[in-house]
Amino acid sequence: MIAQVLWVALILLVAASVLPGQYRRHRFLIGAAGWFFFAIHWAAQPMHYIEIGDYANVVLVLAVSLFCLLVCHAMIRSYRHYEGAEKILLTLTTASALGGAFYYPFAEIEVLKTFLIAVVAKQVVYILHVINVPAHLSGWDHIVLNGHTVTIILACTAIESIAIFFGLIFCVRASAKRTAIAFAVSVPVIYILNLARNVFVVVAYGYQWFGENSFQIAHHYIAKIGSGIALFVIAYAVLLALPELLDAIDRLFAILRVYARGEEET
Repeated sequence: MIAQVLWVALILLVAASVLPGQYRRHRFLIGAAGWFFFAIHWAAQPMHYIEIGDYANVVLVLAVSLFCLLVCHAMIRSYRHYEGAEKILLTLTTASALGGAFYYPFAEIEVLKTFLIAVVAKQVVYILHVINVPAHLSGWDHIVLNGHTVTIILACTAIESIAIFFGLIFCVRASAKRTAIAFAVSVPVIYILNLARNVFVVVAYGYQWFGENSFQIAHHYIAKIGSGIALFVIAYAVLLALPELLDAIDRLFAILRVYARGEEET
């Protein structure tokens, strides 16, 4: 059911992004529907993270769901008051459509998901061998070290973060050179740092660096804090290359603040 909701959201967001100019007003209404289904998708995620004890992600996905509902509301208001419609909402929709088109095939097509996870697992084991850590693969997605097993899942591939930056970089108009720079300082860097993150979690858990709660501490806390700092630095580098993106984000949050208060923008 949730998979179908995800595909409906993606189709609607893509449609809102590619409809020709004469249908521009309807792009807001179609986009609003896409953001609504996107909100449903994220609202259905907390139980999964509660089950695995990842409460930071519970808060994150609920916040994302609320953000999607706020964008949906803003796009409906832009449809109703088209003369004052905000183009930046369509830019955001395009960014989400691009990111979704990059991410969802890996999330929903089993052969692609399996391929990506297997590649990341093999690369992590290769790095571990390079630094003389005797880990080995058990199956295609399980890394075993010192009798402790870490399962590589889709979230361990950094595909979500990569998709977000992919959508943001290519949703704004900029020169090919600056777009290439923004891509180079984000996507490959995120992928490489994610491999390092996985190596750290496997070693910390395998050697029980933090006692019996080594996995939770290494994965849910240390790795998350490190990833957050890294993504902040990467985002800063991308914004330096694409100042248009910073202007777009600033304008977007100004609009959403107004709509969140239920006020008309002046």
